[in-house]
Amino acid sequence: MNQSEILWKTCEEALRGQVAEGVWLSTFAGISLIELNSEEAVLGAPNKLIRDRVERQWQSLIEDTVATVIGYPVKVSVEVVAGDDLLFEADQAETETETETGTPEPVQGSGAVGVGTAPTAGFFDSRYTFDTWVAADSNRFAFVAAQSVAENPARSYNPLFIYGDAGLGKTHLLHAIGNYVGENLTRRKVLYVTTETYMNEFVSAIRSNGTDKFKRRYRDECDVLLIDDVQFMEGKESTQEEFFHTFNSLYGASKQIVLTSDRPPSAIPTLSDRLRSRFLSGLTVDIQHPTLETRIAILQMKAEHLNMPVPDEVLDFIASNVTENIRELEGALIRVTAFASLNREELTLSVAERVLSDIVGGGQPRVITPDVILRATSDAFGFSVEDIIGPKRQRPLVAARQVGMYVFRELTEYSFPAIAKVFGDRDHTTVMYAVDKITQLMKERHETYNQVTNLIVAIRNGG
Repeated sequence: MNQSEILWKTCEEALRGQVAEGVWLSTFAGISLIELNSEEAVLGAPNKLIRDRVERQWQSLIEDTVATVIGYPVKVSVEVVAGDDLLFEADQAETETETETGTPEPVQGSGAVGVGTAPTAGFFDSRYTFDTWVAADSNRFAFVAAQSVAENPARSYNPLFIYGDAGLGKTHLLHAIGNYVGENLTRRKVLYVTTETYMNEFVSAIRSNGTDKFKRRYRDECDVLLIDDVQFMEGKESTQEEFFHTFNSLYGASKQIVLTSDRPPSAIPTLSDRLRSRFLSGLTVDIQHPTLETRIAILQMKAEHLNMPVPDEVLDFIASNVTENIRELEGALIRVTAFASLNREELTLSVAERVLSDIVGGGQPRVITPDVILRATSDAFGFSVEDIIGPKRQRPLVAARQVGMYVFRELTEYSFPAIAKVFGDRDHTTVMYAVDKITQLMKERHETYNQVTNLIVAIRNGG
């Protein structure tokens, strides 16, 4: 291979790590390199359908990845080339994942995604399986119930309602169910959707006179419905009315329903009584905060996933000082491993103490609000808060916005939809993509690592 081909091979590997396997097989696997020079990367697509999909959904991701690999930005264009494209023309309807409202940026396992055959199972996040779940007393009941539902949909617990604070693994269990059914019960069609996406699609269906299509999608065309964060239906009377009928239709047809929330149905004040009674008619389970031993086990599994050995004393230190939120626990591990990797230092307890000094420092912890994070991000990057949450998409501004989203995810218990609402009512998939991207860049770029770390320290210390 020549130098350009070697660079493109590296780009391919980087891209594959950022998208779901189903997306890779249906879209990226057919892309080839035609030319790569100092100004442009010309790619070949096997047909017009793949070319248009790449240009519409994935071009910015490809451009960012190529720029990261070669060290400077280039323009990416896609041309149709002759070739064997049978793989990519077959069953396109089953591999498309766009919703009626669309998703502005790519992220695996997000939004409204369906699973009906093995190739599409990859649209659920492959990291979230039953095998990667650390079962403990605090979460074992929820874990066993989710497994039972996945193995025997609509025969064990229907509906299954899982609740718990943000960052404890509710979405992990939904994706684990989706992955299991997609791999083992291929005749069953699974639909995962956040409540935000469900509401947006419902509103869009009303505006476009497409309610029949909407009802078919949620009532007739899925055997397992997984819906995340149902607390966001609170106060939405029309959405509750529609979901009540959807629930009855699915339940009456012996189809499985799994719901998650940050609180039990009885604690969602403006939930209609009849919908609350439906939610309580099956099994309701909660996920508690993990014990020290569980937190250490979670960190051990995460370290294995990062493929980086972490000394036991470092794991103990992190687990002892980050006690409430698994998301923040994993964020702390990423910070210390990224620091050691970037600086080529041995990861020791003293390094971890230095990197995480903002977490273990004394004094009363600061109350962190959305306004605090937005203003700190504004000060750090020199953009106004209005620009950060606004629609502009200049590259430096987008980078600042993505760092802000990542920090928001680490320092608060806000869900992806809640963060998206703070950042100008964006789609939640934009936040998911930003978090994944910044997580990766922290391990690769000193600049990104320093931006994130300095911003976190400033927010925690009130600087």
